[in-house]
Amino acid sequence: MCGIVGYVGPKSTVEILLGGLKRLEYRGYDSAGVSVISDSGQLETRKRAGKLSILVEDIEKSPLHEAHIGIGHTRWATHGAPTDGNAHPHLGGESQKLSLIHNGIIENFAELKAELLEAGVSFASETDTEVAAHLIAIEFDATGDLVEAFRKVVRRLHGAFTILVVHQDQPDVVLAARRNAPLVIGLGDGENFLGSDVAAFVEHTKRAIAVGQDEIVVLRKDAVAIE
Repeated sequence: MCGIVGYVGPKSTVEILLGGLKRLEYRGYDSAGVSVISDSGQLETRKRAGKLSILVEDIEKSPLHEAHIGIGHTRWATHGAPTDGNAHPHLGGESQKLSLIHNGIIENFAELKAELLEAGVSFASETDTEVAAHLIAIEFDATGDLVEAFRKVVRRLHGAFTILVVHQDQPDVVLAARRNAPLVIGLGDGENFLGSDVAAFVEHTKRAIAVGQDEIVVLRKDAVAIE
């Protein structure tokens, strides 16, 4: 069980993400992390093993740049020990422009990882999550269509999971999908949210929509598409 939160809007994304993770920390104390796409267009990721307070202290000492889109995660470890390297988010592809967070278990990750290793992909963690990050990044590099790359990879995954993705080359959108794991959309005014439950964003909006099985969510600050 892990806690996830996503945000697109005009407010300080780091503050939104850390606030949401604080309310979701009951879902996992092993590690925490965030990825944001700064207003200058760069993907920035910070993650630390241990309780959320360790990550908060790290960011206070060395702040991330101002951003208005991002994803955050608090982890209960399954595949891989609770270390900085195994903490989410995980980066995908050679360019490391894609960031992904995940709640649940990808049951066929060993088969998918073997495929990637044979193709020469290097791994930075012991997690099943990193497999999905690399697969989506590779598909996007091949097609240039992030939504379709995300959809294609989600179809290949077996198990119960929720996945959120951001990409530096698509700096206005968070993609999400779920299968037998919780995911809720929060609808704001000129801003939108994603969370494991409404606690992630209840401070900002009480308007919520539950995401259906295998639906693809395309989240922008002024629009939400469910496909």
